[in-house]
Amino acid sequence: MEKFPSARALARTLAPNNPVTCLRPSAVRRAVHFFLNEFAGEVLYAVKTNPRPEILDAVYDAGVRNFDVASMAEIELIAGRYPDARLAFMNPVKNRDVIRRAYLEFGVRHFVLDCEEELRKIVEATDNAADLCLLVRLAVPNHHSELELSSKYGVHPDAAPDLLIAARRVASRLGVAFHVGSQCMQPTAYGTALHMVRDLIHKSGIILDIVDVGGGFPSVYPFMSPPPLAEYMREIAAAVDKLPISEACEIWAEPGRALVAEGASTLVRVEMRRGDSLYINDGTYGSLFDAGALNFVYPVRPIRTGGRFVKPLIGYAFYGPTCDSLDHMKGPFYLPADMREGDYIEIGQTGAYGCALRTKFNGFHSDETVELYDEPMLTAYGRGDAANQDPAVALPNATVLLEQFK
Repeated sequence: MEKFPSARALARTLAPNNPVTCLRPSAVRRAVHFFLNEFAGEVLYAVKTNPRPEILDAVYDAGVRNFDVASMAEIELIAGRYPDARLAFMNPVKNRDVIRRAYLEFGVRHFVLDCEEELRKIVEATDNAADLCLLVRLAVPNHHSELELSSKYGVHPDAAPDLLIAARRVASRLGVAFHVGSQCMQPTAYGTALHMVRDLIHKSGIILDIVDVGGGFPSVYPFMSPPPLAEYMREIAAAVDKLPISEACEIWAEPGRALVAEGASTLVRVEMRRGDSLYINDGTYGSLFDAGALNFVYPVRPIRTGGRFVKPLIGYAFYGPTCDSLDHMKGPFYLPADMREGDYIEIGQTGAYGCALRTKFNGFHSDETVELYDEPMLTAYGRGDAANQDPAVALPNATVLLEQFK
């Protein structure tokens, strides 16, 4: 894989025709080190967030040995690449044959469930195995998250005690899991969920072996700046201290976005400009799903391979290359007012879901990948390169710039 000091150097050296995924493994390792040092428990990487081998290797090399997997493809990927990894099958609704294969062929012992039907399925598919570690997923409020995940999965708190008791009868180890929703913007969401776990323990009378606080840990985007991640760690630790659990009870977390969002950016080219809309060669069906489907605003950096930008920044919308009008990212993305065909844009924070969700719809797809060794444009870990734009770009005043990167 080719390496470049920056996306600007990449664009000026190669002038690529296709979108290019720009990986920053060092940013991933930094994020992993934070979680391993600051989270008082086991860290499981949510593989679905970014399954690229280079990203997985960065996560593993930084010290993670536990992985949240959701499919046979993810099980095979992780088991084949890291034989010493512990896999937790955290999809609450699983194929019966896949459960059997996971248990018999890959040694998976940790399974999540949120209903009695799934409990029976796991028990039957593993031939009444005596060494199952089962986690009951509890539905918790997702009010502070950008993408709620409680309507699809999770047992209602009223039904949870009976399900936990039923799981206790067949499990060698038992836990409770929850998910506060993707890109959770308030640490108190974890405290609220853990208080619900405390109530569940009291109502069921069950002694837990694992409490899994799930994912949802946020990254930072323009217009979306969460509290420092250290506040999330403190909130979780304080709430865990109030749980009626033994010292032997394991505490888990399943970060995804927070570990890898800063680990990649995407270099795109402007194919046409129409007013304040830029038509670019990647989009909602490619690496920019969150910008189209969820209206996330990514940080952006303009790059011109010949000449200079001379006008101040304005807000643009993006259109991707497909013929579908859903291929639209409304932004605003702040770039020079003199953007034109042939200019490049580095779009940051695409390490989370950008590689995982892109498709080949309409024939548009690019696997071109390089490694960069500069800083990400934004970071939740104390560094970053938000102001490192082309020096010829006239930046807005300080207030506008701060608003852009909130």
